[in-house]
Amino acid sequence: MTLKDAKVGTTVVVSKIEGDGAYKRRIMDMGITKGCEIFIRKVAPLGDPVEITVRGYELSLRKQDAQCIQLR
Repeated sequence: MTLKDAKVGTTVVVSKIEGDGAYKRRIMDMGITKGCEIFIRKVAPLGDPVEITVRGYELSLRKQDAQCIQLR
């Protein structure tokens, strides 16, 4: 399951980040790393962007970015 598929109001744990080196580094610089918990706050009506809470701050991700984050 990916972050794009997660339901609103759930807390999930990251198991893997897919993509090339620079892309993975950009996601990790936002605070999304393997093992961290993410709370799914909102999803826009058309599914883009996804609003999450990670490490105590709110972050909005594009659908394309959310699809690269694998969850447990």
